[in-house]
Amino acid sequence: MSRPRAVVVGGGVAGVTAALDLADRALDVILLEVRPQLGGAAYSFERDGLALDNGQHVFLRCCTAYRALLERIGGSGGVELQSRLEIPVLAPGRPPALLRRSRLPAPGQLGPALLRYGHLSLRERLGVGRAALALARVDPARDDETFGNWLTAHGQSPRAIANLWDLIALPTLNVPAAQASLGLGAFVFQEGLLRSAAAGDIGIHRAPLVEIIGAPALRALEQAGVDVRLRWRAQEVERDGDRFEVRGERDSLSADAVVLAVPHQRAAAIMPSELRAGAAAFDALGSSPIVNVHVVYDRRVLEHRFAAGVDSPVQYVFDRTPPEWNGQRQYVAVSLSGAELEAAMRSEELRARYLPALAELLPRARGAEVLRFAVTREHAATFRAVPGTRALRPSARTSVAGFALAGAWTATGWPATLEGAARSGHAAARVALEHTNGL
Repeated sequence: MSRPRAVVVGGGVAGVTAALDLADRALDVILLEVRPQLGGAAYSFERDGLALDNGQHVFLRCCTAYRALLERIGGSGGVELQSRLEIPVLAPGRPPALLRRSRLPAPGQLGPALLRYGHLSLRERLGVGRAALALARVDPARDDETFGNWLTAHGQSPRAIANLWDLIALPTLNVPAAQASLGLGAFVFQEGLLRSAAAGDIGIHRAPLVEIIGAPALRALEQAGVDVRLRWRAQEVERDGDRFEVRGERDSLSADAVVLAVPHQRAAAIMPSELRAGAAAFDALGSSPIVNVHVVYDRRVLEHRFAAGVDSPVQYVFDRTPPEWNGQRQYVAVSLSGAELEAAMRSEELRARYLPALAELLPRARGAEVLRFAVTREHAATFRAVPGTRALRPSARTSVAGFALAGAWTATGWPATLEGAARSGHAAARVALEHTNGL
């Protein structure tokens, strides 16, 4: 008797996770990916001999599903996880501040650092502590107001929101607190900072994403027996009796179960016809862009692995220097979340805006020569995490038995992160397995 076949459409973190789970349960698995490499929204490409990531993706110690995936595929050697949360915060003309957790239990682990945080007044620092205690009691299901309105109602000044709360909210939600859903904002702070002292320790990708996710995932999938087909564009999925037919440009595949792990903008057009009417709501999730500015200097200008910027257009800046450069040059990447303004700007305009801004934050950059300047844009990087999106995010389980949805945009409870993508892959695989176990 032949094994049940599952087809996974999409080779990002969600699709890779689902495919590995299904292969582990002895299914015949085919993974389809339209691009020439795996990784989905987390990918690398080469420009003039320099490997560039499409974004500076980070994760936290509490991102257990994503970290487990990296271990499974052999990509964890390219990442670095802090032993203790530490965020250098830079501002023009002022000494750096350091948000470093103490050894106190949560939620007091950042208390000593907040009391010394020079980018807020003492009154604002004390107010942050009171608001954090109140935030711990907010139901993450709250989706009826913005996080920014809630913060303002709890005594947070515009400067406190910009110079502290948005340091966490903006990169994790990909919209500022002023626009973000209260529930998702509360979830981020509760999960990352308020429940466990170590949960918010930050992990960064030191190697290019293709070396951490793309190539290792391909090897792991092939070792697990998954048939990976790159440059294969799935156009639609239809039911064929008790099975499914996945149709592409030149070929079609038959399957007992299907996991659709593509962005929400593509999902509705591919789903079985009986689901497409309901999938029209996916468009209401919208999208939020991420822009990255890549700069190579002729000398070292950034002394930290990464740093945040306040009172500056620079949100976060990362040291992405290849180790083989031996300190002779430095490659830094500025990550801009919720970057609607920047996504519409020309490269020349971004250069004129961000090179002076970096020089204001990094004194060593003022006399340095810029050897390379490049911009990468993800216009639809994530869904817009604004009030009302909770009801729009679909479950992994659909009304068509054996057809499951995966992706960071589905109802994981997490914002659109690598962790949410990995968790969605596990959930979709469980749905597919329940169906095939009954065959």
